[in-house]
Amino acid sequence: MARCEAVVCGSSLLWPRVLFFGNSTTQFSFQQGGWGASLADKLVRKCDVLNRGFSGYNTRWVKIILPRLIRKGNSLHSPVAVTVFFGANDSALKGENPKQRIPLEEYAVRHLQSVGAPESRLVRTTPPPPLCEAAQRQERLHKIQRLDFLFSIGCKLNRLNLVVGEYARACLRVAQDCGIDALDLWTLMQKDSQDFSSSCLPDGLHLSPKGNEFLSSHLWPSIEKKVSSLLLLLPYWQDMAEAKPELRLLGDGAH
Repeated sequence: MARCEAVVCGSSLLWPRVLFFGNSTTQFSFQQGGWGASLADKLVRKCDVLNRGFSGYNTRWVKIILPRLIRKGNSLHSPVAVTVFFGANDSALKGENPKQRIPLEEYAVRHLQSVGAPESRLVRTTPPPPLCEAAQRQERLHKIQRLDFLFSIGCKLNRLNLVVGEYARACLRVAQDCGIDALDLWTLMQKDSQDFSSSCLPDGLHLSPKGNEFLSSHLWPSIEKKVSSLLLLLPYWQDMAEAKPELRLLGDGAH
């Protein structure tokens, strides 16, 4: 009887997890056309993709909540891949945005400390370049001309590409020392003297549809390597046995 009950019930399916961990660029990534939604679509029926993006957060704040997101020492809860995407808020200018800004030295330590998953499963992404200063001023002027006073008036430039670049290099330098995969988004968006930031980050911080596509296409190869061993969960419908479908459905789930 016990054996029959086991066959009928089957074993619980344990879905692997991929975790996206970051600031607003991650939080908004599941919106229509977002990079997170695009990558999640590639992983359907292979794993659960979790969005743990926190708009406006810096590395000091996320370090406090990290133990509540990833449980150390528990393989069942350990994600098979984790993207870590912080720095845009940390690199804000001290005089203009002291609440979010984190000193470069502190950022390097906090951003690249272990997040509770094996280093081989991590992908660090540098902050993207903000709009060039001239483009930022033009954007502010455009908002004022549209009478978006609540957003624009009194809003000074609070990020400089030169400063963000220092944070991006710190991310890459320590990631390399730790043997962690890294995506240099700051350099890629300025490759060959091109200014992708104007079209990819129209407000200087958040991704446009083109920016989401750009990030998705460059991030996917790193994710794909880490999930390449994952099999499709549960059989394809055409492979189902008509007489006894439970023979295919109550196995370990991997196909």
